[in-house]
Amino acid sequence: MQWKRITAVAATVMLAVAACGSPSSNSGNNSGGEGNLGSAQEKATDPTAKGPAPEVEGAKKGGTVTVLSDVTPDTFDPTNIYYVDGNQIAKLYFRALTQYRLDGPDHKPVLVPDLAEDLGTKSADGLTWTFKLKQGIKYHDGTPVKAQDFAYAIKRSFAHDLYDAGPTYQQQFFLDGDKYKGPYGAGGANYKGVETPDDHTLVIKLAKKFDDLPYYAAFPMFTPIPQAKDTQKNYEQKPMATGPYMVQSYTPGTQLKLVKNPHWDPNTDPVRHQYPDAWDFKFAQDTIKAQRTVLASSGPDANALNYSNLDVSLIPEVKDQSQLVKGPGPCTNMYTMDTRKIPLEVRKLIAKAYPYDSWRKVAGLVPDTDIPASTILPPAVPGFEKYELPGLTGKGKGAEDDAVAKEVKDELAKLGKANFELSWYYSIDDKISTQATQLRKQVYEKAGFKVKAIGVPKAKIRTFTGDQDAPVNIGKTPAGWCSDWPSGSSWYPVLFRSDAIALGNSVGQLQDKALDAQIDAIAAKTPDEQLKEWMKLDKEIMEKHLPVLPLYYSATNSPVGKNIGHAINDMTQGMPEFTSIYLKQP
Repeated sequence: MQWKRITAVAATVMLAVAACGSPSSNSGNNSGGEGNLGSAQEKATDPTAKGPAPEVEGAKKGGTVTVLSDVTPDTFDPTNIYYVDGNQIAKLYFRALTQYRLDGPDHKPVLVPDLAEDLGTKSADGLTWTFKLKQGIKYHDGTPVKAQDFAYAIKRSFAHDLYDAGPTYQQQFFLDGDKYKGPYGAGGANYKGVETPDDHTLVIKLAKKFDDLPYYAAFPMFTPIPQAKDTQKNYEQKPMATGPYMVQSYTPGTQLKLVKNPHWDPNTDPVRHQYPDAWDFKFAQDTIKAQRTVLASSGPDANALNYSNLDVSLIPEVKDQSQLVKGPGPCTNMYTMDTRKIPLEVRKLIAKAYPYDSWRKVAGLVPDTDIPASTILPPAVPGFEKYELPGLTGKGKGAEDDAVAKEVKDELAKLGKANFELSWYYSIDDKISTQATQLRKQVYEKAGFKVKAIGVPKAKIRTFTGDQDAPVNIGKTPAGWCSDWPSGSSWYPVLFRSDAIALGNSVGQLQDKALDAQIDAIAAKTPDEQLKEWMKLDKEIMEKHLPVLPLYYSATNSPVGKNIGHAINDMTQGMPEFTSIYLKQP
């Protein structure tokens, strides 16, 4: 049930993906590979789950875990978080209405109540949901959490002019979600979509049925925020923590330090632990250097981890497989094309020319964990059925082959599109992004295209690629997607409806009313009825619209230090799970 845009650089090299499997005796790492990718997740729930979370066998308390991250989360404001790494990190200090518990040897995700007492109660018409909230919950400063704080957080999520990167299902499904603009303007406090009959009851009203709401309620967007503490764009600096940790300091783009929250009550939390004393996240690290440091585990570096996939060049340096967290995941990485700016026939030629095989080498992808993709939906999501369209298998030389290059060039000329310009952003200070851009530029120019590659700082790449109206026609984000929950309903409505452009989530910037109607018709069916229908639509989107080139399905292969205990994969995030990690020797 993954729920955010995948962490990626502009070269569409995904660096944080997903997995699952069974723990080893030492670290809890798991095996992965293509064979495991077919085991689809299920919508497992446990509405009666209570805290505390079961203790991890052998876990010890104390010490500081260091995370050396080559990617840089663009925000830690709970309203604005939507990338998987931001979600995983935020789970250390934000609690939401619901959350995922990882069960059994395969760490299967099970939806459980978090700050809510249960998974919500739906009205007979499906348009009203009531959540009873746990009482006695406190913020890190000791003040009580109230239902009004949840209502305010929901209202805040509609201020999309300020929080433009967060999830947007509320704008599609909540009452007046297409009209309400948040709490900051005139009359902003008067939103009919949420009610609080008392301090421990939250009522959410919908414009249309949304049976997946309890899954959506696991987002950081549903963490409580007291209105008096809302400093808007500065809120991420000192947010009100409800989880086992709280923010000590945050330097955007560089470092996040977390320390223990003294008012976190483990008896109310069925998911999290508080084993380390502190967490030190260091961002914008060199990928190879960071991963090599983690693998070497010299001195304090044994307490470090990196949540990107291991670069292929470092595979020979892995002496202990328990230092790798592996497994299948619910994400697909894609090469996105703006359908408003690139005609369909040209998009087909872009697909024909794409140098899949060489790109995979330049990107440092590992064959058994970065599986070539032929579909939008990944195998780990229920309803998946494999299909392959000609030339869209995630493999091939593309226009590196002289004959293919000539074919593409000739066809461009016939279309009157000779020297058609392809433009994209890339991270000028990221080696992989730069090399991938050089490769694609060389190949596409050989095939008769003109290329305009725009270099921007790595720390700002998500801001540039996240602009749906950016002056480029390739590589807008999301450059890949992970399931927001285990269903196609968290893919197609939010990525391919016409309103996805305004919501900031569009893959390919499609604007097709007939497609909108198809998506709405499938979404109105029961979850079981939807399964095969979404996959049929997947194929139709690729055949009729071709907004993306599927590149690969995610699987985790992340390096962890030798002193890291219980480093398991969280398939809901597609990266190592943080809240149960401990240090073997604190």
